[in-house]
Amino acid sequence: MRTVFLSFSLVFLVASQLQAQRKPSTTAPDPGVSAVTVGRVVRALAADDMQGRATGKPSGDRAAQFLAAEFKRIGLKTMPGLTSYEQTFPAYESSVTSFSVTLNNTPVAKDKALLLSTQPSLNWTSANVPATRVVVIGAQDNPQQYLRDIVRPRENLLVLLDTAHTVIFKRLADRLSHSSLRTEEPSSSSFSSVVVLTAGSVTSKVPFKVAATNTARTLTLRNVVGVLPGKDAARKAEQVVFSAHYDHLGALPPIAGDSIANGADDDASGTTAVVALAEYFKKKNDNARTLVFVAFTAEEIGGFGSQYFSKQLDPAKIVAMFNIEMIGKLAQFGPNTAFITGFERSDFGPLLQANLKDTPFRFEPDPYPAQNLFYRSDNATLARLGVPAHSISTDQIPTDKLYHSVDDEVESLNLPNMTAVITAIARSASGIISGQQTPTRIAPETPAKQKP
Repeated sequence: MRTVFLSFSLVFLVASQLQAQRKPSTTAPDPGVSAVTVGRVVRALAADDMQGRATGKPSGDRAAQFLAAEFKRIGLKTMPGLTSYEQTFPAYESSVTSFSVTLNNTPVAKDKALLLSTQPSLNWTSANVPATRVVVIGAQDNPQQYLRDIVRPRENLLVLLDTAHTVIFKRLADRLSHSSLRTEEPSSSSFSSVVVLTAGSVTSKVPFKVAATNTARTLTLRNVVGVLPGKDAARKAEQVVFSAHYDHLGALPPIAGDSIANGADDDASGTTAVVALAEYFKKKNDNARTLVFVAFTAEEIGGFGSQYFSKQLDPAKIVAMFNIEMIGKLAQFGPNTAFITGFERSDFGPLLQANLKDTPFRFEPDPYPAQNLFYRSDNATLARLGVPAHSISTDQIPTDKLYHSVDDEVESLNLPNMTAVITAIARSASGIISGQQTPTRIAPETPAKQKP
């Protein structure tokens, strides 16, 4: 009888264990970021009443106030040293009152020359070279490598740009038409760039004259920054940055009566991701490292917001930067994909992908290396300082006909896929946020490398 009882007990025990194994887990699956928050925030930022969120305009200030209110709603802390979520800094808007250029004693047409300057006056001639450096960008040259120094000159530059690069010239002209802001205080000791569209062969020895006068006014620009302090005493000094730029172009020449460049994809989509991620990580409340959420101003006119922000932090303490740029449409790889700029420069991308191995989502390397996207967004400043700072995007930029147009509206976005991208960013960041993963550093640029 005892043997029968023991056998029955053994069968009961095994059956009980099998039943326990079949029981569903009591741990709820990670729901991801809030689709409701994603839809609400992107619609608010890209609404007509935001008037295109132009830097230095009342519409840009309204966008900053909206984002500050979101950070307050979520319960983020302010950045140490600040009394609000707004990180303000001065900028100087120049207005050209006179401008003329001659090459080979021939006046250059006004629509073939651009001036980027905060100097009160310019009076350049070929006789005062090398006080003015002449850069010739021929038809076979890549102008992308010169854009940084053109937009933020560290010496007086006269750039002779071949007409083969008319698209680049028009892009610069478009930027100037929306703003001529600079962060350097106007003075005779600051520097200027003059870009001239030239046809035919020219050399740096061409005789030239440049004359110009400017007036300037001071504006206050605003980044919006919120912080989730780290929970691990040994890791809280280490920072992980989530960023996007909230500014856009403001108004454009009207098309069918519409002049508002809403900037839904560029970059209300990325800014929405920053808000949704802040909400997600605040609810999880388990970040070992300190998380910094920042919406940058002035990306469209020179990246001034991210440049100022980078000077307020110690780059050695920044473990990684997730910069999110245009994620509102499907990537060329299809649904549940995004690409990472500078994929080969650190192991940031492989680490993120490792955390998504059991999901349908995947990150790919940047498929558009000729576009130089790694250095065309707000990650660039910190990347140059060695931070594993990368941009995440889905935009098919070579064929994106809505880019910088009045038709970049919410209706053009794929909100479910956008929510999936943001959720993937949240899940893929888990190892970095917990302190279990640390991306390799990017080789910092030296002054020699920064020269074109």
